[in-house]
Amino acid sequence: MTFSICVHEPYETESGERHHRFGVAVTTRLPGVGTLCPFVSEHGTVATQSLVNVELGERGIAYIDDGLAVDDALEALLNADEGAPQRQLHGVDRETTFTFSGEECGDWYGHREGETYTVAGNLLTGPAVLEAAAEAYEATAVRDELDPSTGPAAVTADVDTDPLAKRLIDALAAGDREGGDKREELSVQSAAVVVETTESHPVEPPYNDLRIDATETPIADLRETYDLAVRGYRDTLARYEDAYEADDLAESGE
Repeated sequence: MTFSICVHEPYETESGERHHRFGVAVTTRLPGVGTLCPFVSEHGTVATQSLVNVELGERGIAYIDDGLAVDDALEALLNADEGAPQRQLHGVDRETTFTFSGEECGDWYGHREGETYTVAGNLLTGPAVLEAAAEAYEATAVRDELDPSTGPAAVTADVDTDPLAKRLIDALAAGDREGGDKREELSVQSAAVVVETTESHPVEPPYNDLRIDATETPIADLRETYDLAVRGYRDTLARYEDAYEADDLAESGE
């Protein structure tokens, strides 16, 4: 299951509320990757790939939600998995990162870890794919800033900062430009991006959960779908935000 990126970002809203968001983006030269690989909650992220074991993602995110650290959760699951040498598994929570690539994954395979993100892939054209994806995300990452007098403080969400979903798609695109999945004989591909946050909205942003299940141009199609979802979200807020806040369609004026 080609390559993916998991991230955690702490941030503050303009009103001073501190929040956390988590996201996963993935693409592969097979259909339906969004149904198999990405698992996200407001507590962490998990991506399961190579010879996919969906249970690793499902149980991994459940363990994180129950308070187990991502490294402890995923290590325990792999220790009980007879197919671990063929698995690739990675993720992040609020404090920890975890990466694993079994020795029987398809070449080229590997992973990278940053302070608040992980990237991993298999059956790639080479390590430059992951390096490019990581560098693209790093260039736009939102992270804690350290104030010597007060300690860590979350970066205030800036109006000029692109939503995490868009930045994750950009990271996929950067990796793909370096070659991506090497199986050029497989033309039907897929991609997905999922983001969860502790912040609540009157209308949940639809661009935070998008999948392209079967296409020959997955990242371009995912980007186009993202752009349409953002436009639709803005149109929805313009017409229905008051109605959603009041939980009453009469407030829409229609």
